[in-house]
Amino acid sequence: MKDFYHFNLLAYNTFGMNVHCKRFLEFDSEAELQQCLSIVAANKEPLLLLGGGSNLLLTADYPGIVLHSHILGVEAQNCGDELLVRCGSGENWDDLVARFVENGWHGAENLSFIPGEVGASAVQNIGAYGVEVKDLIVEVEALEVATGEKKRFTNADLRYAYRYSRLKDDWKNHYAITYVTYRLSRTFRPLLDYGNIRSALEKKGIIEPNAQQLRDIIIDIRNEKLPNPKEQGNAGSFFMNPIVAREVFDTLAEQYPTMPHYLLADGQVKIPAGWMIEQCGWKGKSLGQAGVHDRQALVLVNRGGATGQEIVELCRQIQNDVKERFQINIYPEVNIL
Repeated sequence: MKDFYHFNLLAYNTFGMNVHCKRFLEFDSEAELQQCLSIVAANKEPLLLLGGGSNLLLTADYPGIVLHSHILGVEAQNCGDELLVRCGSGENWDDLVARFVENGWHGAENLSFIPGEVGASAVQNIGAYGVEVKDLIVEVEALEVATGEKKRFTNADLRYAYRYSRLKDDWKNHYAITYVTYRLSRTFRPLLDYGNIRSALEKKGIIEPNAQQLRDIIIDIRNEKLPNPKEQGNAGSFFMNPIVAREVFDTLAEQYPTMPHYLLADGQVKIPAGWMIEQCGWKGKSLGQAGVHDRQALVLVNRGGATGQEIVELCRQIQNDVKERFQINIYPEVNIL
């Protein structure tokens, strides 16, 4: 178990905010997590459960305890054509997807190259290119922070929705995740019709990709659109894509006939927030050292030395402009502390 005071969180947030926490605890097992929870209970400090910090904006030093999982390990149980794969919450998500592909375990290819860790994947319901991790999750194991009691949550228990779970809402910081079990398949069923996946494959002369080729093209697309957080601080997509009623979209489409959109099974329509932000003229613009990425307007970036408050102010101005032009509210996907 690691136990540090006045710990620098620079390596634990991809926005590159140079902030500290009062105390940092990291656990390698459920037994060590029990020890950490005893410390938390005894100190009565504010608590932050932190993964890789890839969906987080820290606006100041954190005045309490940060708890981080380093539980590793991957165990697969065969169930005919399907597999149940139990993964430690501290596993790196993209390393895990690479391992899935290498082993011929399918279903997560479209979620390639998303930064973060396994535990956070279950909290945030990460998603990309037509796939959400809720489509794969069977069970989440955790210890209750208040009691140390072990809990097992089914997919239904967590009430997953677009970028939502109860662990992100009313259960936030109530449970420390230890393991997540995913259902994968030995049969490769590629999903190619979201975004520009198919056209990107065709440019390479690939019509029917294998799993590795699909993973590679997803990585290529993400590299073209998104900045590497090691080179420019960011948290990926900063805003959620708004979902509106069909009649709202139809009204907008009369004014903006080329507006991109995705029809959902329930009849609602998802509109790309990045497109609306770009229409408002924010793409590539800056506010101090906080900026909007020049290739993907959905991404806010730290151009070097930006403060969390600068990022927040940029977020607010973008929200106001989108609301004024389209009469649609957009909300951060990133957690702001």
